[in-house]
Amino acid sequence: MTVDSSLNSGVPLGWRPAQAALSLTAVGALLGLPLVRVAPNRLVTGESVSFFSLVQGPAWALAALLTSLILFSMVPAKRVSLWLTVATATALVVGLGALAASHASQVVSADTPFGRTSLGSGLWLAWLLLGLVLADAMQALRAGTLTRLGVAAASLLPLAFLLASGAADDLSIMKEYANRDDAFWEAIARHGQIVALALFFTLVIGLPLGWATHRYAAAAPALFPVLNIIQTIPSIALFGLLMAPLAWLAASWPALGRAGISGVGLAPGVVALTLYSLLPVVRGTLAGLAQVPSAVTQAAQGMGFSDSQLFWQVQVPLALPVVLSGVRTASIQAVGLAGVTALIGAGGLGSLMFEGLFSSAQDLVLLGVVPIVVLGALVDGVFKGLITLTRPATTSGESAH
Repeated sequence: MTVDSSLNSGVPLGWRPAQAALSLTAVGALLGLPLVRVAPNRLVTGESVSFFSLVQGPAWALAALLTSLILFSMVPAKRVSLWLTVATATALVVGLGALAASHASQVVSADTPFGRTSLGSGLWLAWLLLGLVLADAMQALRAGTLTRLGVAAASLLPLAFLLASGAADDLSIMKEYANRDDAFWEAIARHGQIVALALFFTLVIGLPLGWATHRYAAAAPALFPVLNIIQTIPSIALFGLLMAPLAWLAASWPALGRAGISGVGLAPGVVALTLYSLLPVVRGTLAGLAQVPSAVTQAAQGMGFSDSQLFWQVQVPLALPVVLSGVRTASIQAVGLAGVTALIGAGGLGSLMFEGLFSSAQDLVLLGVVPIVVLGALVDGVFKGLITLTRPATTSGESAH
């Protein structure tokens, strides 16, 4: 199977410009940016250490893999070369992480009890670019959801084992975790609670609104401008606007206060996220119902389907993939925005992130940010799988985008 990009005018046969550019940029990042930074304590930037200064002994295998990755973009784009690209990029993701952890262990000294080894910008950028290389190869292979999940597991599970085994305990981010292990898991649970509550209320409100805009055409011009305006309000401003009315409600009706409604904390965070999430859910529901073929609807009516049967047995199954796409967008958006709710006392991973920002501790910021990114990716993967499963049989083999 050849890739269309190899047929571009002036491009040699087999040359894959996207993969070559990503691979060369990854090498450039490792050449010009630090793989890790070594500092005497958590508050200073420290000395940068490049990848190639650590290339000795077994680490030479990583340099060879980088070279191979570039060469694989210059051979005919057949399944063998694409799978070699996947294997090489996966090995590099794991190997670079192991190299950083190994160097952190080597520089530990009794003379520097507060010393820190932080992951450098070169490593983060290289990981990002290698992820894009993997995505490009998966796209060229037309890999299904299970195959993509398998490749993701092959990249991430060894890194998870590296963390769980204690081999990376000397990295600064793991020291921050060790200092806050209980608070970290409590923050993850709280973050999930905020997102789950916001998504629940979004679905309860958004799905009926989407159905109403489909059933009553006059509702859409009145509703969507309001939802669009909500999207333009900065999150901090929306939190501030909600604090006063929620505090008034709690003071006026003590039962609401006892139920947890107040001007700060969980309530304004959930309300704000619900408001932000309504637009993609309502728009996705409307689009899903609107794309149901009229011929199918008329055929069902001709068979004597009642309005209820028509809705649940015909319209909902056909609209579900598009509706889920809207819910997917809202869910990923909620995972990210839930971090900001820490500013009004809602807790969650944002509390770690802002604590790190206020104390100028970069790795504490990352301890809050990285799990948010991972949670967002997990939510995205779950909804991609659901969308694929709910598509009609003729398109269920395609990947969700």
